[in-house]
Amino acid sequence: MKQILIERYGVPDEVARCAEVADVCQPAADEVVFEVLATPINPADLAFCRGRYRVRPPLPAVPGAECVGRVTAVGAGVVKIQANDLVINLETENWVARRRVRADDVVVLPPGIDLEQASMLRANPMTARLLLSDVVPLQRGEWVIQNVANSAAGKHLIRLAAIRGIHTVNVVRRESVFDELRALGADVCVIDGPNLAERVHAAIGGSPLRLAIDAVAGEATARLSDCVADGGTVCCYGSMIGADPSMRRSAVVYRGVSLVGFTLRRELQRYAAEEVRMVYDDLAQLVVDGTLRATVEARYSIDDIQAALRHAQQEGRSGKVLLLPNGNV
Repeated sequence: MKQILIERYGVPDEVARCAEVADVCQPAADEVVFEVLATPINPADLAFCRGRYRVRPPLPAVPGAECVGRVTAVGAGVVKIQANDLVINLETENWVARRRVRADDVVVLPPGIDLEQASMLRANPMTARLLLSDVVPLQRGEWVIQNVANSAAGKHLIRLAAIRGIHTVNVVRRESVFDELRALGADVCVIDGPNLAERVHAAIGGSPLRLAIDAVAGEATARLSDCVADGGTVCCYGSMIGADPSMRRSAVVYRGVSLVGFTLRRELQRYAAEEVRMVYDDLAQLVVDGTLRATVEARYSIDDIQAALRHAQQEGRSGKVLLLPNGNV
């Protein structure tokens, strides 16, 4: 079967290759086998290929943070999963034609869910959901500010906040994305840069901001900390520029602003397995009814991995790049 391998770290489209490897074995009693139907190329996957991700396994290694698959075989002890079920995999190494995993590591999806959207369900929708619910207990009518608002996670956060009655201030680098974000339910859109706090406070009429969500890091973290109220929280869940988050001493010492970090894997470990499945069930229904939807810009065969990776690294993309390891879905 076909599998994407990296045998050294570096520029993603230079280090990744499509290889023929032995097919997976029949499942053990507590396992399932599924065909990978679609798997997205995420920023975390690109960082993984470069050796800059938090996980740096021995090489050769298989990238791929998320996917959707169709079950082809079920172990003798598995009772809640059947052949032909659609599933997402909660484990990584998904740039491959087939996977054999523990049944406990997959979540069954509702029939009829859009397969491309399902392939992007594991990471960004759950990240947005937990950033809104688990960092600061926001109430209906409160405000939250986020940067990189036109990312997949940022767009999901806008939609989920609107459902909860939470208002969003959305910081981006290009005014050209304002209309798209407003159509999703964004209340305020602003361009990042100098005097951000003054412009944000004017736009929201002085309403307090208790939570800022940061995916840029560096000085962008400091700009968000200037926007939050005294005693507020800045949560950093990424570093688009590859820098460490930075905050001014005055924000921390005199205004009591806190800086906290977030990773999806660590946050999910706080929940029981059935609670995680229940949240994914809720998110899957929002995908089915069209509330949550991510834009797909391009689809590639697994054989065309280099072209797919070059596309995924382009600036100004309008959507995700997907790999289709078993042909069109």
